Amino acid sequence: MPTFVYMTRCDGCGHCVDICPSDIMHIDKTYRRAYNIEPNMCWECYSCVKACPQHAIDVRGYADFAPLGHSVRVQRDEEKGTIAWRIKFRNGTEKNFLSPITTKPWGTAIPKLADVPGPSKEMRDSELLYNEPKYIRMDEGDLHTLKSAGLKLKKGVYY
Repeated sequence: MPTFVYMTRCDGCGHCVDICPSDIMHIDKTYRRAYNIEPNMCWECYSCVKACPQHAIDVRGYADFAPLGHSVRVQRDEEKGTIAWRIKFRNGTEKNFLSPITTKPWGTAIPKLADVPGPSKEMRDSELLYNEPKYIRMDEGDLHTLKSAGLKLKKGVYY
């Protein structure tokens, strides 16, 4: 579902241009408003939608599963540390999703791979990726949940 910009809401701040990984969000030189130059090349990561402080960027659904009269809206609330998605189907049904913002400051989540010893032959022949059992938490043969690990989801922004 590629993105599009409501020109009346956009103030030309450029947040979407800075964050777009496929470099398709641009600022119109005449009107000083953002626009998507290649909607068919959109990666659908929605970084621009979440980054826009004016809520000027919306998501256009594909006609085969979301024709006529639907909408997908996002509301980022950094004070509460949440991202809320509201999906309105064409029959009027609405679904609301609320997720915590788990973004870490730039550069803090990158492992220092130069300090890690090289993989053994057994690790290279395995189907697992680097640190996979540790990060997907299947190291004991089962998928862990927050409840089974005795953890609780924190409220607000945290790093």
